[in-house]
Amino acid sequence: MSELTTYITLGFRHITDPHGADHILFLLVLAAIYQVRDWRGIVGVVTAFTIGHSLTLALAVTGWLRLPTPLIEFLIPVTIVLTAIENIAVRDRAGSGQRLRYRPVFAAMFGLVHGAGFANYLQSLFVEHIAVPLFGFNVGIEVGQIAVLSIAFAGFLALDRALGYVRRAHGTMNAPRMRTVLVSAVVAVIATQWAVERAPW
Repeated sequence: MSELTTYITLGFRHITDPHGADHILFLLVLAAIYQVRDWRGIVGVVTAFTIGHSLTLALAVTGWLRLPTPLIEFLIPVTIVLTAIENIAVRDRAGSGQRLRYRPVFAAMFGLVHGAGFANYLQSLFVEHIAVPLFGFNVGIEVGQIAVLSIAFAGFLALDRALGYVRRAHGTMNAPRMRTVLVSAVVAVIATQWAVERAPW
């Protein structure tokens, strides 16, 4: 196995490893407001997240940026909670146009935080040079994100169908909105617990 392939594999495993569930939960809550037909929106948001974490990852592993690990580990679940709250609080995205205005910026800013989390892991693997590990690890992360989001949307579709029956029976909010609130609420509870456990004070 080549060095590049090794680091691609490491990046993929890092983003998909259940022990690193904080990044998986962030992707889930980031995508929770979308339906399959909104693929352009999710592509834009995930691209913004990628740009954000790639920038911090590059700066951190090259020594241009140094951030305390305890603070980063605390801020990662905080970004998850804030995204979940935004998901629940904003109801009429299509009507207000708010999703197009700030959601990618939102994702890019939080990507900066997550990039520092990736860097803390990647720095421990460096020996002498960084170009190939940095590139390969980043590619692996992106492939992992695509895999996670593919599985997530399959789950979202199934959940929307199940919630559609509930809506017809009880006349509640539409299925995608119910799913957004449900997924975001569950993720927010988990991430809040992590934030409390990781508080650096």
